[in-house]
Amino acid sequence: MNLRAAAQRMVLNEDLNFLLTNRVPRIALTRFMGWWSRIRNPWVRDASMAVWKTFSDIDLSEAKQSHFDSLHDCFTRELKPGLRPLDGRPGVLTSPSDGIVGACGRIEALQYGTDAQLFQAKGFPYRLLDLLGDDERGRALARELAGGSFVTLRLTSSMYHRFHAPCDATLEHVTYISGDTWNVNPIALQRVERLFCRNERAVLRLRRADGGLLVLVPVAAILVASMRLRALDVPLNLRYRGPHQLPCSARYRQGDELGWFEHGSTILVLAPPGLALDPALHDGHRIRMGEALLQTTPLTPQTHDHG
Repeated sequence: MNLRAAAQRMVLNEDLNFLLTNRVPRIALTRFMGWWSRIRNPWVRDASMAVWKTFSDIDLSEAKQSHFDSLHDCFTRELKPGLRPLDGRPGVLTSPSDGIVGACGRIEALQYGTDAQLFQAKGFPYRLLDLLGDDERGRALARELAGGSFVTLRLTSSMYHRFHAPCDATLEHVTYISGDTWNVNPIALQRVERLFCRNERAVLRLRRADGGLLVLVPVAAILVASMRLRALDVPLNLRYRGPHQLPCSARYRQGDELGWFEHGSTILVLAPPGLALDPALHDGHRIRMGEALLQTTPLTPQTHDHG
């Protein structure tokens, strides 16, 4: 058995994978990786990429450039033009990123009416307010999203790490929520309750061109814990100290770049009633940026009793 096969077999061992990626000093390791990945030294770059390729099936043939000065430059690489065409059908909202569907379904309203729940994995529900923040702003979003749809998109380390606008929209507000750096792979999601609500994340409130709401929640993880948004001039990472409420007014056309992760992680897409998940989506489904994710649905006409 060669080294690559042995390494990948080790990664697939659930207990060992969970131990190596979670029962470690996660924040310290993540900060170190942030520093290490930016070293512009060919020996450091080549050695780091060799290790990375041992544990993943990275394919750089789509990259816009063929040479990288650092591991970080490779993580955040752009693609050659035209490789992610948009689904141009009317009423279709496209995937903001490449990813693997981890979970998808309905955002279930809870009995007391100011909150809702969704699932990180089968049997692992979490409250929407725990994700968005239990404050006036978070409660307002939860009320709009209850009864809608959600989809979890997991980005592996070898994937394209930039994310884009699913439709014509204005980024109205960003809420940054600091937190931990648990791994967000399926093994951890089956073992750590409310994992997305524990990790560092940003809540992006988008107002669609038709006036509707759309919320994206990029969630950082171990070795990542840093994201950049085109609309902000500061990185959102473990060293960021605020402010945590960031009003914006940045307009995007469908497919325009919103930002990027420094490595790989997860994006939660939260849609209100009136948007339905594309019928092709299911757990484990691989999707690319620009492919159909959501579609507008006709609202059921309300009937009024005039008697």
